[in-house]
Amino acid sequence: MVKKIFDKAFIFIILALLYAPIVMIIVFSFSNTSNFTFPHGFTLDAYRSILNSSQTPALLSALKNTLIIASVSSVAATILGSVSAIGIFNLRKRMRKVVENVNQLPIINSEIVMAVSLMLFFVTFKFPQGYVRLIIGHISFCTPYVVLSVMPRLIQMDPNIYEAALDLGASPAKALVKVILPIIYPGIISGFVMAFTLSMDDFIITQINKGATTGIDTLSTYIYSSQHNARGLNPFWFAVFSIIIVFIITLLLIINLRQYIKKYSKEIKNEKSY
Repeated sequence: MVKKIFDKAFIFIILALLYAPIVMIIVFSFSNTSNFTFPHGFTLDAYRSILNSSQTPALLSALKNTLIIASVSSVAATILGSVSAIGIFNLRKRMRKVVENVNQLPIINSEIVMAVSLMLFFVTFKFPQGYVRLIIGHISFCTPYVVLSVMPRLIQMDPNIYEAALDLGASPAKALVKVILPIIYPGIISGFVMAFTLSMDDFIITQINKGATTGIDTLSTYIYSSQHNARGLNPFWFAVFSIIIVFIITLLLIINLRQYIKKYSKEIKNEKSY
């Protein structure tokens, strides 16, 4: 009994430490102050100021840049990562382990090291500043996560299914589309969502490689420059953060709920077939 209470208390403390800061941002977004008090009670002024603030044009521009870079880089990283995962899976066991370890280097490596490495690469080969550098940089650090997301699905797959499709007359390309892709589809979707979230969230690689003269800002770099110039956060930023948090949580809930409904309906079909 005591052990169960201790285990539940421990889990509750961990969850509180993880989610309390997020809850506090959402709560104080209704205060319209930067000193974490409610002198005028709960108000939506911070949310209204998003649309009529002097920072609104720059904010919308940063949001547009963020969505463009995240969308293009996550789609490219998903395609590249999925194809790479299939290729890695078909390597010999020893070579597969080597390539998997190499794939994890960008993940375990310090982000500042990768940012500087990309900068040296872009300067050496004279890549144009702006979107080109940012999209290539985001693809480079998002692709390994897609590979890690797709690989478990391939490992769980019965390799005889692909061989059976070839024996029944399907070409390798058709067997890939009709057999392998439907099996690894959940991993591809998870990889895409992870790549999109990581791209939207990135700061260090974007800040170092966006170029000083391009004028391109993403949400993360614009938030940094805004609070750095103002020497503090404007209250309307709490509202912006809250909207981003709610958007990401809603997106994850929809994806997980969709997968749960699909799995539940499949189980019902199997029960009826028996």
